[in-house]
Amino acid sequence: MDHLAVAERFVAARYPGTDIAIVAGSTARGERTPTSDIDLLLLGDALFETEDQTSEASTHEFEGEIIEVFAYTPAGFEEWADRGVAQHRPVIVHMLVEGTPFRDDGRLAPLRDRWQTALDAGPSLSPQESAFRRYVITDVLDDLRDAADPLEQQVEAAILFERIAELMLLSEGRWIATGKWLPRRLRTLSRERADRLSIPLLDRDYTTFADRVGDELDRAGGRVQSGFVR
Repeated sequence: MDHLAVAERFVAARYPGTDIAIVAGSTARGERTPTSDIDLLLLGDALFETEDQTSEASTHEFEGEIIEVFAYTPAGFEEWADRGVAQHRPVIVHMLVEGTPFRDDGRLAPLRDRWQTALDAGPSLSPQESAFRRYVITDVLDDLRDAADPLEQQVEAAILFERIAELMLLSEGRWIATGKWLPRRLRTLSRERADRLSIPLLDRDYTTFADRVGDELDRAGGRVQSGFVR
């Protein structure tokens, strides 16, 4: 199936006021799986019927495909892109810069140049945020070391992997992610460091996993506990 053609027909039928349309995600990368949807980033001055609406995230079924839409007016895109950068997870910025465009009114190139610069700059981790993240990791790490129930161990370890992976990425000026993209970003940072964490985690060797988390915590600045004010 020509998924780009499906996307073009969908936009023409459902969002005719679109000025810029981009296919992103696995469809754009040519990495679709049997359950992949089509991710679309849409920008336009006249996307919505309501004048004060500036953004919409919605899911549609069209020609047998599930289509995830992220639609914005120019002002709405600026607001949500800035928010994503501030939260260190600029999803729609990645969609804008890395996706495949199929509709462009001439404004895409300067938009891409601007936000590519933001992506290249990377996230900024303040000392206060670093301390807070290390405080949370310290607390969860101690809980994991104390846990005896297998279910509690598994839950604490999963939380800990997410938290320490984010800290590792941010400490190296890399953007964070959720779901499957978090381990992918971590492996891009360092396959060796990712394996040191993931191998004992997958083996449910929680003692070794906790030690490896402790190593990464020390590397990022160490434990934070007594005297921390939040």
